[in-house]
Formats: sequence, structure tokens, C-alpha cells
Amino acid sequence: MGKRADKENLQHWLLAAYGPTRWLELTAGGVWGADFFSGENKTKLAYALPLLQAKFLFKEYFPNEWPGMGLVVGTFLPYGRGSFRPPGYGTFGFFTITQALGEGEKVLLHANAGGNYLHIAGEDDLLGTWGLGTQVKTFGGFHLVGEIFSGDPYVPGAGVSWQFGFRHFFSDLFQIDGTLGKGIGGAEPLPFWASLGARIVFTTFQKK
Repeated sequence: MGKRADKENLQHWLLAAYGPTRWLELTAGGVWGADFFSGENKTKLAYALPLLQAKFLFKEYFPNEWPGMGLVVGTFLPYGRGSFRPPGYGTFGFFTITQALGEGEKVLLHANAGGNYLHIAGEDDLLGTWGLGTQVKTFGGFHLVGEIFSGDPYVPGAGVSWQFGFRHFFSDLFQIDGTLGKGIGGAEPLPFWASLGARIVFTTFQKK
């Protein structure tokens, strides 16, 4: 669950994930919040649901060994209201690779590449997506995170953006994170945003 705010809207995300096996995670959820209309002095309710997503783990990552690899596929069905409502039916998918360096996963390096396939008003469009990021452990459970990416699977048409922030692990079962970010390219650059989120894990698979 998390919140994200910019000059255009305030978003509240709620996602529930279930891992029936070590190599598969299924996610369902949605987003709701408020649209801000400049000059109209009014706010409107907006929402979109459901988001459906599956993550497949091909290989786990371990410190100073070969990278881990996976695949994410999903869809955001065109149901909702306001600017959050997708303009048409779409699916997304991307491959992921993660390299861990140092004892205790001191540094994580992430990369992903894929696409977002849209079907709007009888026309098809395929948008490429990619991302490069890192997570660096500083002290205790506190980590610094940063990423540059092009195309947001949840925001079709978004261009190149950056984000920087933190992630703090209170335990393997509870984490919080926060970021600041901004679009820097593309036809529809994302506005400057701030986000804050939390993750609660009820069960977890243990690494070797």
C-alpha cells in the first residue's frame, strides 16, 4: 500500500500479493484518489481497478553470484473514473535481472526491459519500457534507492523519468519506502511527485 502525490492528482494504491510457490507471485489491486483541476477550484474522485499481475522467478539472486532473473506480466483493465481510468485495454510485460554485491546484499543492481501493449479505440500500439536502478545498504535496515526509467507500465505514454529515495527494513515482514521523482523526457513527461509506501509480508520464503 502507498500514496503518491503531484500537482495533478493524489493517488492511494492498495495491492495484495500471494505467492503460492517459490517461483510465482500473484498480485491484484487498484488505485483511487483525487483529480486536481487547475482553475476550476474543485477536486473530483478518480479510481482505476483492477490491476492484475504475475511475477515469475526463473533464478534467485545471491550475493557475489550470478544474477537473478524473472518475468512480470500484467494488465490494468479499463474500468474506473477520472484520469486514473485507462483509456483502453492494455497489457504489459518486462524481464528483470538483479545482481547482488557484498555480504548481506550490500548493493543491489536492477535492470528491466519490456513493453506495454495498448488497444484503444480499435487501434493497437506497443510502447517500449526499460529501467536501471540500485539499492544501497547504509546502516541497519536503511537503504538508499535510485532509478532512471522510460515508460511506466501503470502510466502508458510516460517518457524518461528519475526517482530517488529510501527503503527501510524493520524486519523481513515489514518495510517502508519513500521517493521523489520527475519526468525528464518523452511526449508526456510525468510531473514532479512524492510517494510514501509500506509493505507487510505475512509469510516469506527463506533464501539458502
